[in-house]
Amino acid sequence: MENLLGLMRVRIHRGINLAIRDVTTSDPYVVVRMGKQKLKTRVVKKNLNPEWNEELTLSITEPILPIKLHVYDKDIFSLDDKMGDAEVDIQPFIDAVQKRYKNIPSGTIITKIKPSRQNCFSEESSIVWENDQVVQNVFIRLRNVERGEIELQLQWIDIPGSKGV
Repeated sequence: MENLLGLMRVRIHRGINLAIRDVTTSDPYVVVRMGKQKLKTRVVKKNLNPEWNEELTLSITEPILPIKLHVYDKDIFSLDDKMGDAEVDIQPFIDAVQKRYKNIPSGTIITKIKPSRQNCFSEESSIVWENDQVVQNVFIRLRNVERGEIELQLQWIDIPGSKGV
């Protein structure tokens, strides 16, 4: 891929107070999309506060597209129920990666992003230099649903021979 900039590891940590889609609970899983890429977590049965702790890896190419999250309730005899969605603009994260920090202490905050109508953040999110890598911990408020949040982390992975950012 000649437009490959690098990889982004998306750690889907957990869901918080997700919507009920079965009688008293749900069987949630998360689908992560970016352009034509589609990855998903495993199903956590009967849990409104699931812990996935799964790492999904996306190829980042130009142009830079947002990460789209869709949460579903797994059903056996019918189509899976929607449990909300969200979109993450990764441009501020990519901008931080492009600065190519060196020799700064682990834990240094590069920039902060406040929740707004333009993003799905439920609280302020910091892009941080941690162990020689750029990472961002994010709490996402799900849209098109009565309640629910997803906690995730973004981490940049350089690929030797790629175009780079």
